[in-house]
Amino acid sequence: MFRSAPAHSAQQQQLDEAATLRILNAFAVDLIAIPSVEDLFWYVAQNVVGQLRFVDCVIYQANHDQTELTQVAALGDKNPYGRNIINPLKIPFGQGITGQVAQSREAVIVDDLLKDQNYIPDTHPARSEICVPLVSGGRVVGVIDSEHPSPGAFGEAELEVLTTVAAMASAKIELLAEAERSKQRYQDLVKSHAQLSEETNNRKALEAKLFEARKLEAIGRLTGWFAHDFNNLLTVISGNLELLEGDITQPLSLSCLNDARTAAGRGAKLIRDMLAFSQRTRLEPQICDLNALVTATCERSKDILTQPVEMRLTQNPWMVHVDPKVAENALVNLILNAQEAMPDGGRLEISTENVRHGLSDNQALAASLSPGRYLCLSVKDEGEGIPEERLQQIFDPFYTSKAIGEGTGLGLSMVFGFMQQSGGAVEVQSKVGVGSTFRLYFLAATSNENDLLTKNP
Repeated sequence: MFRSAPAHSAQQQQLDEAATLRILNAFAVDLIAIPSVEDLFWYVAQNVVGQLRFVDCVIYQANHDQTELTQVAALGDKNPYGRNIINPLKIPFGQGITGQVAQSREAVIVDDLLKDQNYIPDTHPARSEICVPLVSGGRVVGVIDSEHPSPGAFGEAELEVLTTVAAMASAKIELLAEAERSKQRYQDLVKSHAQLSEETNNRKALEAKLFEARKLEAIGRLTGWFAHDFNNLLTVISGNLELLEGDITQPLSLSCLNDARTAAGRGAKLIRDMLAFSQRTRLEPQICDLNALVTATCERSKDILTQPVEMRLTQNPWMVHVDPKVAENALVNLILNAQEAMPDGGRLEISTENVRHGLSDNQALAASLSPGRYLCLSVKDEGEGIPEERLQQIFDPFYTSKAIGEGTGLGLSMVFGFMQQSGGAVEVQSKVGVGSTFRLYFLAATSNENDLLTKNP
């Protein structure tokens, strides 16, 4: 194949050409399965150029800025074993024979390197050299280089073969680049779709929250107006019952009067719960020790407790600024709700905990809570649990799962409204067959408020 070799017979030349065609045909077939540029360079060096009886082969890869070439694959002295190169050489564009080929994008044959001042010797000095550029997508991506210890070793035949190999390799590099671009476009599309889906879901969630807030606001206004007018009527009824008490002496009439007063009392409680939900209760907040409030409430509620209460109260709780009477009423409502969820008995646990709340912690809350310090009051039961589809309804006024006449459906609504009006929030976690946990987040008092409590106990 080399010009320095003895002349071949016509028959031998035909055999060489046939062998070359077989190698190039095998290369064309194998190109389809080569997965990366690195694998391509090593394949060309070891399985193509090496099989074409070139003494050695070194492939240089150009950097992205088109300023430097680096040896990345080889066959011969630079690659004695495996896919490793001894002391990979780096050549700037324009320097040496290889750098000039990269800059000019034109193949070069040098018959005698001793007469060429641009020659940069590598591991072993050579006498002749052939360089062919690899051009893909209008950019130089590398150079195929082969040296020979004898002068004048390369001719037009070798140049034609190496140019053909370079063209095939360059076409594969372009295909690999296009495949990578397609993969990147697909990944960008997937990422954009995921972002769009997330934004759509977030928008739907915000719309649902806005709808819920507007619904509760509308119901709250209606409830507050109704409670105000109903309270005026109930005041007249209660006043007249007190006047009648002094004039009635018959036992049957007194019994009827007591029934009426009991009904009036239940009506008054109903009004208080309605006003609490509509956030129109006249609160009288003060600095409170919630641990002491829990203990006192459980002590006063012994007559309504159907099973023992297990209390897990935190040490050194933060003080809270809240109306203690309404807070006690909210706790009693949660206790009754927990007991009704356990008709066959079960463990009822009340606990307190100092917590620091962040923006990312709002997901499970019935309403958003500002970041800050809170004392969390939890009421946990082992009852029937609440189905997931009902969790969004349990705080709606007059919503109840009880039979007709067994509840007003305002207990949890009252708790929700009171916590909103107090600057806190409610969280509920429930699983059917396991139980439910209600958490009330009370805003911790500031240091100034605590100092005021110390000065005015």
